[in-house]
Formats: sequence, structure tokens, C-alpha cells
Amino acid sequence: MISIDEMEVILEEIVHSIPKEVFKGLNGGVLLLPETKLNPMSLANDLYIMGEYHHGGVLGRYITLYYGSFKQVYGNLSKDQLSEKLMATVKHELVHHLETMAGERDLEYEDAAFMEDYFKKHGL
Repeated sequence: MISIDEMEVILEEIVHSIPKEVFKGLNGGVLLLPETKLNPMSLANDLYIMGEYHHGGVLGRYITLYYGSFKQVYGNLSKDQLSEKLMATVKHELVHHLETMAGERDLEYEDAAFMEDYFKKHGL
């Protein structure tokens, strides 16, 4: 697994590859935190949060990504494969941002459907 510093460099490259207009209103930017974040709804300690979109409050709008979660879930991937997962997570959180700005919730519904499938797989 790459170091958090190496992942930060990859993240900067990803952010710079995306048109600046997509980041409009994202006043807190994209942050990489060292934590591992287990989803509180995880039934078997097997569901990690890779990133989150935050809006409102004192800090405004920003995205957090969790290095520890990536390390836990994707620690065996190559640098290129990990970069693809990181890019997918950044894009996912940016869609949350854009939908929130537009008053839409489609991705929230998709995330809820993912959780429903997860619970079904665990017999609930």
C-alpha cells in the first residue's frame, strides 16, 4: 500500500484533472484524512466509508477521503488500480456536491439502494 503522502500526491493530480467549474461552491476543498472509517451500519465490520461529502455548518462544503479505509479495503492493489478507486470516490462525492447544489438527490437514492442490497446479503 502506498503511503498517505503518496496518496495525497495522487489526489492532487486527480483534483487538478477535473474541470474547476465542478468545484464551484466547494469552499473547503477535498481533504485526505488518515482515519479508517467503518460505516456505522456495517453488520460484520466489512463496510468502510471511503469518502464523504459535507455541507452546512461552520466549515461549509467539503469532501473528506479516508486513507485508512482505502488501505483496509484496497491495500493489495497496485498504485494505478488504487488511483482508479480514488478517482471513482472523488467523482462520487463530487456528484453529491453537484446534486446538493442543484437540489437533486438521485445519488442518495442509489446509495440507499446499495445499503438495502447489503442488508439483504446479510439476511435482513
